[in-house]
Amino acid sequence: MRNSEITRNNIILESANLFNTQGYKATSISDITKATGLTKGAIYRHFVNKDDLEKHALQRLGSLMFDEIGAQIRAAKTFKTKFEAIFSFFENYMDSPLYEGGCPLMNAAVETDDTNPQLRLQVEQMLGQLKDSVSKIIENGIKNGQVENGINIRHYSTVIVAVLEGGVMMSRLERDKKSIHYTIDHLRNVIEMIAI
Repeated sequence: MRNSEITRNNIILESANLFNTQGYKATSISDITKATGLTKGAIYRHFVNKDDLEKHALQRLGSLMFDEIGAQIRAAKTFKTKFEAIFSFFENYMDSPLYEGGCPLMNAAVETDDTNPQLRLQVEQMLGQLKDSVSKIIENGIKNGQVENGINIRHYSTVIVAVLEGGVMMSRLERDKKSIHYTIDHLRNVIEMIAI
């Protein structure tokens, strides 16, 4: 890897940590120069502006999340074990997060508004990707005769993602794992209810 690629990757990594812990709006380019040891000019040689850097940082955080959860889902063989892999990912997230600051999807979603339409679109795409992954597991469960035919896949994928993200948010806020345990216990019952 060339020095410029190493520098660019370092900027993205340090910025992603700052954005995810301090917030996108609250993190300044000066914060990033302190974290990286680079000048503003060096940062702007690699990124058009702060919005461009935010985009790449969120992509990095999203890739880490989806790579990890995707590997766990692929390793599972049945409808129920695939959901257990998802539940395990979110449950273990409280003890051993992939990155500082909590769920990048939730953090960025809380901050997006009409002032940064690019970031908002990116967060919507991440959410869509997570919901699509859940939907695909349910669709495959139906095809493989492991899930009731005719259930509303969109309904279940939306509820499952919302409950998981809400459980993580509550547990982080309360500094206690009870909420994520309660939400996952509830979702296990939902999976049992639609499984054959």
